Amino acid sequence: MKNRLLIDIGSTYFKVSDAENIQQHFRDFNKDIYDDLKYKCSDILEKYNKDDVYICSSANGGLSTLIIGITNSFSLKYATNIAFNSGINIIDTILYQDIENTTVPSDLIDVVIITGAIDSVSDIFDEKLFNYLNELNYSNIVYVGNKNDSKYLSENIENLVILPNIINNKLQVNELQLKEYLTNLYQADIMGKEDIKNLYAITDNQIYSTPYIVNKTLPLINTMFKVADPFILVDIGGATTDIHYSTTLINDNMVKDSEYDRLVFKKLGVFKSKESLIFAAKNNEFVYELLSFLNVTEHIFEEQSDKALKTLMQLAIFLVLYKVSKAHPLYINLKLDLLKSVVLTGGITKVLKQEEVESIIGFFYKKILSSSVKPNIILDSNYEIWTLGITQK
Repeated sequence: MKNRLLIDIGSTYFKVSDAENIQQHFRDFNKDIYDDLKYKCSDILEKYNKDDVYICSSANGGLSTLIIGITNSFSLKYATNIAFNSGINIIDTILYQDIENTTVPSDLIDVVIITGAIDSVSDIFDEKLFNYLNELNYSNIVYVGNKNDSKYLSENIENLVILPNIINNKLQVNELQLKEYLTNLYQADIMGKEDIKNLYAITDNQIYSTPYIVNKTLPLINTMFKVADPFILVDIGGATTDIHYSTTLINDNMVKDSEYDRLVFKKLGVFKSKESLIFAAKNNEFVYELLSFLNVTEHIFEEQSDKALKTLMQLAIFLVLYKVSKAHPLYINLKLDLLKSVVLTGGITKVLKQEEVESIIGFFYKKILSSSVKPNIILDSNYEIWTLGITQK
């Protein structure tokens, strides 16, 4: 990190770090991000050349993606995995045989991914796909399914990008080309957004998505912390909560190069998506017991105080663990009983103390898993995960 200035633009805070110190500033939403950054950090910005400034961002909300696949077990699962690990947010997945009965989203989709079958298979798709796409409002579309159908689809879908199949003949994941495409698309999306585009006035380096940067750090995490495998990394932000996890924690593991995957919870943030977090908490069957455990009442949801913020963050930790536990079978199930370490990063580490995090995770393990044994808890209080990842190009 020597002689480098690292900047992370979040939905609520931005963080600025060099070899000497690290700063965190609440964003002024009445200002352009670049102007806000210059106003609050001009002294440190002036010390560095554009070549030595590295920036990542989750402030533009990321790309919204819709995936159409042939099977839940392979095509949809593989494409979902690649999209999440590229820092992309998925709004929906559609099983192709159900496409005629699927409601068409009204929102603009940044990218549609179509995939399905190995290369020796053909004639999977027909007019049902074209009829659906005609109703859909999207900016980009990419095909990563069987090779034999690519010509037929390209003749019938305007501006279709064709990449190699993400499923090889051994039913393993081929993620490289789609991952690169999505990462570049994110970059192009940034370039089109004034707030982020203006940041190129202070850097000559590519601006990446923050989840992508964090994901790159995971194989190196033991150079910073004593983390025992298997582990999860939880990043609770202003708009979303991300979990990056060791793939040994899931049963239906797929064969791929990376040992880590990502999940994103788009409505579990403590600032921009605060209302949806409270809604989720109020609809959780353990909410009253949980609030009692935290020694607060429902009125805490109406407060604007440090205590209310701490409570929301503790609720976010509980809810995100609950969503990936056996108690919530409709979502992906991580084997939390095998978990050795939980690493927390992001703004939460500046608000909650070690004992407050241990307390809520201890409550979760006792209440949901009926276990008095909980994993080792590590707080990335100085954003070391992000500062390492942003320079791992």
